Amino acid sequence: MKKTMIALLIVTPLAMTLSGCVIKINDDGIENGFVSDSEDRAYKNRKKIAQIQLGTSFIDTQEQLGVADFSETYAEAENTIRVLYYRTQRKHKDGLTTKDECTFLQFINGKLAETGNGEDYSK
Repeated sequence: MKKTMIALLIVTPLAMTLSGCVIKINDDGIENGFVSDSEDRAYKNRKKIAQIQLGTSFIDTQEQLGVADFSETYAEAENTIRVLYYRTQRKHKDGLTTKDECTFLQFINGKLAETGNGEDYSK
């Protein structure tokens, strides 16, 4: 009986102090994680691309959107064709960006001529 009382006297204060503990992680409000970062980037890219008008210069577009996920440059007849691909959606959960998850922006001689789904672009 005496041992039980002593144990209760020791355990009760400990239990009372621990029952109110709360551990809060990520208190600064910033989301951390690869998925949320890539989805946020895709949303920002969609928002920026929606505001770009046909005929916008290559340099202005690249300043607004930053570095493209993919880019291609080639000559066709007397025109220089540049195609930039920016991630705008997530189809695969592998963490890699593929062209089918991008929107393409095609520039002919430095002016935006066409946009569309990355997987739909062909030379």
